[in-house]
Amino acid sequence: MIDAVVFDLDGVIVDSEQVWDEVREAYTREVGGTYTDEATRSMMGMSSTEWSRYMAEALRVPGTPAEINEAIVARMLERYGEAPPLIPGAVDAVRRIAARWPLAVASSSNPELIEVVLRSARLEELFPVTVSSQEVARGKPAPDVYLEAAARLGVEAVRCAAVEDSHNGIRSAKAAGMRVVAIPNPHFPPDDEAMAQADVVLGTIDELTPELVAG
Repeated sequence: MIDAVVFDLDGVIVDSEQVWDEVREAYTREVGGTYTDEATRSMMGMSSTEWSRYMAEALRVPGTPAEINEAIVARMLERYGEAPPLIPGAVDAVRRIAARWPLAVASSSNPELIEVVLRSARLEELFPVTVSSQEVARGKPAPDVYLEAAARLGVEAVRCAAVEDSHNGIRSAKAAGMRVVAIPNPHFPPDDEAMAQADVVLGTIDELTPELVAG
């Protein structure tokens, strides 16, 4: 039985995975680092602590991880402005699910970015719990952010469903023991191994219903 639902943010509610990629690549090249073909997939799901360290060490971006993180988040906030690129149908889907279960967000985004998206979408009141992977020891694909979201909701992780779009996100939610509803990201599709771990696969978030979540 499902007692709560945990949503990823990037790629599920806001169409931002490619924005993160564009911002990090542009910054890396501007400051003299070396952006690689595997950088996008490697950083997807990482916490801000992890991806800023990766940029400093693997991509040779000048500055400390903290300085890199601050620069990237500032650019993301600038790109978002007051109208982050919400995924069509996401707000209605969230409201459908919220009519039946308590909700949380478990995201790799920084807390300030989560806040901007939920405020812009007018969904703040539907998410009493939001967890950034910045607040836990390990980012996705480790289960930490999903386990923390379940704990803050006061629900066992195995009695939660997760809505995810990426390979590392699917792995993270499954490792936490949750029922996983996958909506594959069209820009960066999950690999076959991750997709095999999903309990339900949807084409778009418009298809998300309480009946499918409950199984």
